[in-house]
Amino acid sequence: MRVLYCTDTYPPQINGVSIVTALSVTGLARRGWECAVVAPRYPVAVHADWRGDGEAGSAAVTSLPSVALPGYREIRLATSGRSDVRRVLNHFRPDLVHCETEFAIGRMGQRAGLAAGLPLVSSYHTDFGRYSEAYGLPWLRRAVQGYLTRFHLRSRRVYTPSAAAKADLGRLGVGQVEVWGRGVDTTVFHPRRRSQELRERLGMGSRFTFLYVGRLAAEKRVDLVVEAFRQASALVPHGVIHLIIAGTGPLEPALKKAAPPDVTFLGFLDRRTLLPDVYANSDAFVFSSVTETLGLVVLEAMASGLPIVAAPEGGVRDHLRDGVNGLTYPAGDAAAMARAMVRLVADWELAQRLAGNARQTAEGLSWERELDRLDASYREVCDAGVGAESGLPVGKHAGDRRAATPLALGGHAPAVRLDEMLDDGQAQPGAPFLA
Repeated sequence: MRVLYCTDTYPPQINGVSIVTALSVTGLARRGWECAVVAPRYPVAVHADWRGDGEAGSAAVTSLPSVALPGYREIRLATSGRSDVRRVLNHFRPDLVHCETEFAIGRMGQRAGLAAGLPLVSSYHTDFGRYSEAYGLPWLRRAVQGYLTRFHLRSRRVYTPSAAAKADLGRLGVGQVEVWGRGVDTTVFHPRRRSQELRERLGMGSRFTFLYVGRLAAEKRVDLVVEAFRQASALVPHGVIHLIIAGTGPLEPALKKAAPPDVTFLGFLDRRTLLPDVYANSDAFVFSSVTETLGLVVLEAMASGLPIVAAPEGGVRDHLRDGVNGLTYPAGDAAAMARAMVRLVADWELAQRLAGNARQTAEGLSWERELDRLDASYREVCDAGVGAESGLPVGKHAGDRRAATPLALGGHAPAVRLDEMLDDGQAQPGAPFLA
C-alpha cells in the first residue's frame, strides 16, 4: 500500500504538525506502507541542527520552491508546484492521498488526487479561524472557516487530535471525523533525564523553574506567560523562581524586551537531546494558548514528569485535570496563572503528586497504538473506494463553488471573495495565521 502526504510543513521545520507527519511516515513504513511526501523547500539555515533520528527519513520527499513568510521567516510558502504534485502522483501511484494541511501544497494534493480518482483524507491540526482573531483580523474568521469546511468535506475521513476539535468540525458540518494523533514518545521524554548536574549546566540551580516550549507567535499568547511570571515573582522571595522559554518566532524580540529578570530564552533546541533534558530538569510547565487542537508540548511535558499550569481549552482540555495532573486557570487571566504558579512553589508535595500523575497520563498515550489505528483506518478508507461516504457528492469534490454558500467580506471595500480565491488557487495565503 502507498500513501502520498501533501503538507505545508515538514522537518527540518519543527512544529506539532511537522512532527506528527514525520512520525506517521516512519510508523507506517514499519507497518509495510510505502510513503512519499511533498513539502516546501527549506534553506539550510532553518533548524540546521535537526536530528530526526529517522523520523523524516522513511519517505522520498519532493521539495517545492518556497519563500519565507514576511515577518515570520521560519514559515515557508510554496510558490508553485501543481505540475510537480501531479508528476509525483503519476510516478508514485499512491493508493491514498493524505492532505496534512489545508493551504498551498495540501490543496494542490487534494486537486491532483481528485483528478486522479484517488481516495482522499485530510487532517485538521490548526484552528485557523481563531488564529485570525489572535492576529487582529476577526472579520476574516468566517471566510477562513468556510474555506476549511469545503476543504474537509472533500475528504473520505478527517483526522483531528481532540474531542474539542472534532466538535468544532461538527459545528461546521464536517462529518467522517476520527480523533487520532494523541501520542507522545514516553521514552525520549522521561523524568529519568533529570539530574542536579544538568540543572546546574542549564542555569537552574535550586530555583523552582517553570518552562514554556513553543512558537513565539501571537496565537500562543506567550506574553501572558511572561506577565504571569512577573506577577508571581512579586509574590515570592527574590531568586526563588525562574522561567525558561524555549522556542523561536516573530515575537521573540518583543518578549525579550518585556521579560523581567530571571527569564531565560533558549531559542530552538534539538528535540531528541537538549529539549528532553530541559523538560525533565524543569519543575513545572506553563502554557497559555487556547487555540490548540492537541498541544503536543503539553503531552511532552507530562511525559517528562512536569505538573501543568494551563487553561482547559481546546485539545489541552482532553488531558489536563485540575488538581490531578496540573492546575487550571481561566483563559487569559494572568493573575490566576500567577497564583497557580505560586501555589506549586509553596507546596512541594502537591507539585510532586501532580508530576507523578502527569507522567501516568502520558504513559497511556502510546504512539505505537495510535499508528496501529492509523494503519487500520487508512486500509479501511482504501477498501471503501473513492467518493464513498464523503461529505459532498462526488461531482462536487473538485471544488465547485456553487456547492457552498459564497462568503463576501464586507466592511473593507471592495468586498473580498477570499474563500473563492483560496478554492481556485488564485491567492497564496499571505497572513501569518495561515502558516
